[in-house]
Amino acid sequence: MINGLRQIRGFVQKELGYETTGHDYTHIERVVSLAKLILKGEDADESLVVIAAYLHDVSDDKVTTNPEAKRQAIVDQLKAVGYDDAFITNVFAIIDNMSYSANLKAHHKLSIEGQIVQDADRLDAIGAIGIARTFYFGGHFGEIMYNPRIMPRTGMDKSEYRKRGTVINHFYEKLFKLKDQMNTPTAKKIAEHRQQVMQDFVSEFVDEWNGSK
Repeated sequence: MINGLRQIRGFVQKELGYETTGHDYTHIERVVSLAKLILKGEDADESLVVIAAYLHDVSDDKVTTNPEAKRQAIVDQLKAVGYDDAFITNVFAIIDNMSYSANLKAHHKLSIEGQIVQDADRLDAIGAIGIARTFYFGGHFGEIMYNPRIMPRTGMDKSEYRKRGTVINHFYEKLFKLKDQMNTPTAKKIAEHRQQVMQDFVSEFVDEWNGSK
């Protein structure tokens, strides 16, 4: 399936190459690399992990106004390169259930392949790149950086989560929680350092905002 993978990469690059919320093709490449790193310590179907990692954002409602059309485009692309119905079903079992917003009210049990892709995606949401992506995403949607009078939200469902808040609150509402939600030992280890990077940044940001440094 080497040629098939090449075609999938081209499809995803075309779909997300000019995406401007931080879910672009460079994000996809980092998630794939992290997924391959995590795979080294797990017994899992590498093809399923890699394909799901490449495709995980194409039909996400964060990046498209027509998720159903993008889902069909994914199906058509996978069939065109020779993947069967069972494989396609397994891909969607991962990409439909792995996101943070999909698990706000009900925790979806993922296959080991799904856990790996979920961990890889969440690792790219934290640490130094996670900080950059958070401000990039917030700027895209016109969020303010910080307002100490606006408190972080709790107990959100997906519709509430999609409402705009502040960039700094996003760390408390989501990013600081991801370390403890990692599935695999490799991801948990990587997340420890990335968590500290974020905590140090937010602490410094608030100090500077308040003029105490």
